[in-house]
Amino acid sequence: MSHPTTTPRRTATSSTPGQPSNWAPAAPATVLLTVLGVLMVGQMYTVLALLNPMAAALGTTPAQATWTATAFGFAYAAGFLLSGPLSDRYGPRAVITAGLVAAAATTAAVSTAPNLPTAIALRSLQGLTAATFAPSALSYVVHHVAPRRRGTALACITSGMLAAAVVMQIGAQAVAAGIGWRAVFWLGAALMALSLAPVRRVLRPTPRHGTDCGLLQAFAAMPRLLRQPRLSALYLSTVALMSAFVALYTAVAIAGPPSIAGDSSAILALRASALPSLVAVPLLAPVLQRLRAPLRAVLAFALAALTVAAGSFLGGHTVPLAIALLLFVAAVAAAAPAVVETVNADAPHARGAAVALYGCSMFVGASLGPQLTGALTGLGFGGILLVVAAVLVLGVLLALPTLGRRPAARRG
Repeated sequence: MSHPTTTPRRTATSSTPGQPSNWAPAAPATVLLTVLGVLMVGQMYTVLALLNPMAAALGTTPAQATWTATAFGFAYAAGFLLSGPLSDRYGPRAVITAGLVAAAATTAAVSTAPNLPTAIALRSLQGLTAATFAPSALSYVVHHVAPRRRGTALACITSGMLAAAVVMQIGAQAVAAGIGWRAVFWLGAALMALSLAPVRRVLRPTPRHGTDCGLLQAFAAMPRLLRQPRLSALYLSTVALMSAFVALYTAVAIAGPPSIAGDSSAILALRASALPSLVAVPLLAPVLQRLRAPLRAVLAFALAALTVAAGSFLGGHTVPLAIALLLFVAAVAAAAPAVVETVNADAPHARGAAVALYGCSMFVGASLGPQLTGALTGLGFGGILLVVAAVLVLGVLLALPTLGRRPAARRG
């Protein structure tokens, strides 16, 4: 997403002490995009808290109902490959606006599903339309937020997207307990529709002359990026990270530790216990950014693997498990912006395609997570966590080649 018209602007303003007039105000955009990240990305995770009531209403089992998460995730991943180039061509605000309209319609439609096959089909459409948000949000930050504020903005937005796994499960569980699981999707659709006004008011449009690269050029960049060994390995490590992240939360929902299995309040508390880490990581962004992005990514992956491995030996001890989950989610939250920064640095002339491939790899992993847990339920909660830890170790190994990249000069 590096456009000829935007390069001089960054060069001219990156050294200005104050907020340059031609950079968008960072704070309101960051807050809006973070909140929308929770809402839009959270549509992936709502069903993890609804598996039992959905299964009962749709005439299936909770394990089979996980396909509603998988279908959404694969469609979401495919949607990234379209929405990244669309954002380059038409501008992030335009794509976010159109995507909110389409996602509101498909989200409302999910609530009408009479059976599992229909629910899977509608969730696929929902995933495809919801995919318009994340690449466009990241693109907006790269092109409209001043470099000195960009790292914090990325940390907030990616943490919000990860917080969606916790916040939206908690919200969905509460709404379903009060007025039924179908209301979760009606409420989500209404919030998307209400978001249109602040999006148009807060976000700046991208000048049309800055998007003359065309769709074909953006799509053509993707194969070139995948031929770069370090980038390909980093994308695969992201698949490993996100499959582990979703597998762990799915395991809590359908194979929970003995001390909390069947206790909705205990499961809710365990999910909520990770939220402080998603607040702490953006606050610590200035400190974390003293480390090179590739090193931050590798260290975060390693911490995630260690905490999940430790969690597998904690059995039904809820408090130590909650601490392990807190550290795990903090590691994932620290890894995400580090990976985005590394991807952007390795693809300065094809950022739209690079971020689209990153998002695709994220949600391919997120889609595989529920199926990984479903296939391993016979191992019990501790056994599932051991396998998840092994997946994360593979992610560490795949991320290691990025350490060999020489630090590039700071780009706007």
